[in-house]
This record gives sequence, structure tokens and C-alpha cells, in this order.
Amino acid sequence: MKQIDARGLACPQPVILAKKALETDPVVEITVDNRTAVENVTRLAQSQKCSVNVAERNDGAFTLRIEKNSGGEKRAESLDGPAVSTLYKGLIVVLSEDRMGRGSDELGRVLIRSFLHTLTETVPLPEKIICYNTGVKLAAEESDVLDDLGDLQKKGVDVLVCGTCLNYFGLSDKLKVGKVSNMYDIATLLVNASRMVCP
Repeated sequence: MKQIDARGLACPQPVILAKKALETDPVVEITVDNRTAVENVTRLAQSQKCSVNVAERNDGAFTLRIEKNSGGEKRAESLDGPAVSTLYKGLIVVLSEDRMGRGSDELGRVLIRSFLHTLTETVPLPEKIICYNTGVKLAAEESDVLDDLGDLQKKGVDVLVCGTCLNYFGLSDKLKVGKVSNMYDIATLLVNASRMVCP
């Protein structure tokens, strides 16, 4: 049985750790320290057709015991090996800002970091990521998400970054991940996309 201590870890780390453990272990126990993490890990377990039991501990933390049933094992096996690196042809993720959502800029930057980190664990992966406007800052020097964008690129995701936007923000010589693109290519890809995600 795999045991994971996920106390103190921000969303979505408990979910990602549980998901990875379920790919190799039939029984996983994960300890978290808040009800939001309990709900998120429970949803993951249910989506994997696993049974889950939650126990509240005396110290205020929660231990979730996740067990695969036959459906869960089948689902997990389908996520192993080559399937993990499969790209969803025609799926494009558009990053038009260096944050996610409206309201608090600080929260928006936390959310975009969490989104991109979680994206590295999704199956299938998008075929392309397009960065424009302030979204180009995510692929430039000093960005907090360079590791995740680099990981996605290594897995075969094409990261395209608007050259006009890089010039506008004075970042032309600071691009660290992806390749410089132009509006003709971006417009063509967007028009022909079968699915588009704009976080």
C-alpha cells in the first residue's frame, strides 16, 4: 500500500500525487489537511472507479484510503505508457494573459501556475499552446511556469509565442520556452482548431 503525506501541499498537488500512485499501486492512503483537498482527491478516486474511505484524525487532518476495483484498474492501465504522451489533435490551449481569471491579479497568477502544472498531468495533452498579449510573459525569462511549459514541450506539445507581443513587451531576447510565431499562423490555428481552451 502506498502512503502519501500531502499535508501543507497546495492544490492540485494532493490530486496529482494520488493519481500517480494509483497508476502503480492498488491501494493508496493519502493524508491531507483540509476539506477542499478531501473533496478533490475523492472526486479523483471516483473518476478512476475506485472506492474511497475518509477518516478524520485527532490532529484535524484527514486520511483517505483509495482502493482500485476492476474498473479502476482498467482505467489506470489505459493511462500508462504511450497513452500518457498522446496529444489530442486539434486541441489548442490559448494563454492570452499571464494570469487566470478576473479580479485579483495575485490570485490569477497562482491559478495560472496551478493550471499549467496540472496540464502536464492531463491525458491527452493539447496539441498546441498559443501565447499572446501578456501570455507571452509565461514563456519568457523569470516566469514561474518555465519548468511546466518546458515539460509540456518535451512531451510533444507545440508552444507558439506571438513575436509582435514579445517585441511590444521588450522580451524578444528573453524567450525561454517555445518558438516565435506570427498572427497568420496563430489565426490559422485558431480558425481550424477542433477544440480550444482559454483559461
